[in-house]
Amino acid sequence: MALDTALGTIGIWSGALRVDGPERLGEVGEAARELEELGYGTLWIGGSPGVHQAAHLLEATERVTVGTSILSIWTYEAADVAAQYAALAPALRERFVLGLGVSHGKLAERYARPYSAMQTYLDGLDSAPVPLPASQRLLAALGPKMLELARDRAAGAVPYLVTPEHTAQARERLGAGAVLAPELKIVLDTDPARARATAREFLSLYLALPNYTNNLLRLGFEEADFADGGSDRLVDALFALGDGDAVRKRVDEFLAAGADHLAVQAVVPDQRNAPLPRAQWRELADILPLKG
Repeated sequence: MALDTALGTIGIWSGALRVDGPERLGEVGEAARELEELGYGTLWIGGSPGVHQAAHLLEATERVTVGTSILSIWTYEAADVAAQYAALAPALRERFVLGLGVSHGKLAERYARPYSAMQTYLDGLDSAPVPLPASQRLLAALGPKMLELARDRAAGAVPYLVTPEHTAQARERLGAGAVLAPELKIVLDTDPARARATAREFLSLYLALPNYTNNLLRLGFEEADFADGGSDRLVDALFALGDGDAVRKRVDEFLAAGADHLAVQAVVPDQRNAPLPRAQWRELADILPLKG
């Protein structure tokens, strides 16, 4: 099955799907099975997960694709990633997609020459005893050079913190044959001021990372847009805010701009300490085009 078909139209992105110990295996496995039954095509594990963490969700489910979003090339060696992929049962390998990226200088001590480092990393995946094939990997590409690398050395791109305008530009750079699967943050709240406050609380971390802000500057935003958690213009561009109709409209904008798949992230107040947002996932399942 082609990767764009395997991903489905809509997936769920969540750092809370990452399991670092046995105490949450049952809870996360149960949530993964419900997401599969709701009809989401892919479960994206946030927070630089490894292949071993994707294995937990693959083992808990039967059909859904499971992806890393986004595995940091500085945290996991290419040889180890390929070996963990090879250790998966063949049926589980078929449902796995490796989303990988160069992370950020503030988060990775070894960060240097990210484009060259990514090329070397892909060489390592290709030369492993059991290669992790280009057809099952996507790059967290934002700028033109990394998008071209995603086109040439992977199945496509999984851009994070982007707009429909970036999606249209990425589609043009990737061409028609590559997979484009951006992430979109959603706040289901019909009070505009409260919804933006929730968004700003979550956005503040990313506005301290130059890879993201530089990309936003390329898209026409200004330094002033990054102050105080983000201007209204910036927040409204990066999030889908409001009721079901507003959310569906924004999702349709991404799809019309050239996205093959959209990884949606339900954002709630105090997101990083909140439980799995299963109520929001259920609500989104009634709003979004899960069946294509």
